[in-house]
Amino acid sequence: MRLSVIIPVYNAAAFLPDCVASLLAQTLDDYELIFVDDGSTDQSPEILKRFQIENPDRIHILSLENGGQGRARNYGLEIAQGDYIGFVDSDDWVLPEMYAKMYRKAEAEQADIVVCDIEKMNADGSRERLSTWQDNKPIASAGSACDKLFRRSAIGDIRFPEGLWYEDFAFSAKLLMRARKTVHLPEMLYKYRCGQPSTMHNNNARKNLDILEIMEELREFLESGEGQRADYEYLLLNHVLLDSISRLAQQSGSERRDVIRLLRDYVRREIPRLRSCESFRRENGKRRLIMRMNYTGMEDAAQKLLQLKRKL
Repeated sequence: MRLSVIIPVYNAAAFLPDCVASLLAQTLDDYELIFVDDGSTDQSPEILKRFQIENPDRIHILSLENGGQGRARNYGLEIAQGDYIGFVDSDDWVLPEMYAKMYRKAEAEQADIVVCDIEKMNADGSRERLSTWQDNKPIASAGSACDKLFRRSAIGDIRFPEGLWYEDFAFSAKLLMRARKTVHLPEMLYKYRCGQPSTMHNNNARKNLDILEIMEELREFLESGEGQRADYEYLLLNHVLLDSISRLAQQSGSERRDVIRLLRDYVRREIPRLRSCESFRRENGKRRLIMRMNYTGMEDAAQKLLQLKRKL
């Protein structure tokens, strides 16, 4: 079988029909859809069953007690039969040609991972292009698993962390570090429905410390012989020092100061001399400035500076 698409489902009845219909409309032949119901309490199971009755050879439904998206995806991976694996969130949808184009790209270039662009559908009806591909740097695409097609043999024993935030980031980062070749398909094939609750918009400051567990996993992955130290440092700088600390600096929770300190201490332990870090030196001037301010405890001033620049 060419492709398996794994879709975790939890209380997604309002959006699930659009998601399923877009996957059934794929122009690629020889693929399966694995829906993992993660203990839904709405009409999601009934919706899936109706689609399965009409497409019994295409749709597989697995049911679990609620355990989170990472666990649901891992469950799907255990039964997936495809040579390639894709992931879709149940409140999003994809273009009919998405997987045919990504499959052809992977085969033509003998790539382990293909990354496409995303069209972000905002609640106010506006749309914008999102691309995780930056400066031909595959590791920059760590984040979502949904804009990617993965060669099954490259995945091997890698699985999503369970019970942690940033499970997409951990899975994608490890595979990008392992992949022999990653290529970009610059087309907006994946439709991301913005406006749903997410890790990036959650005000639970302490839960952000999950990223340190993820970084420990990535460091151990690196020490086992997978990937390059520069990739690990890039992820540490961009996802902990820049993104996580900057996001927390905008929150108002009572724990944010302690969490920021723990994140900064981790970065400073792993990168004791920021200016000597090659990944830091390769960033543009604006990002280096904010990183340096976050590194030295000036994250509040960094946010004020960014606000001022946005007004100018």
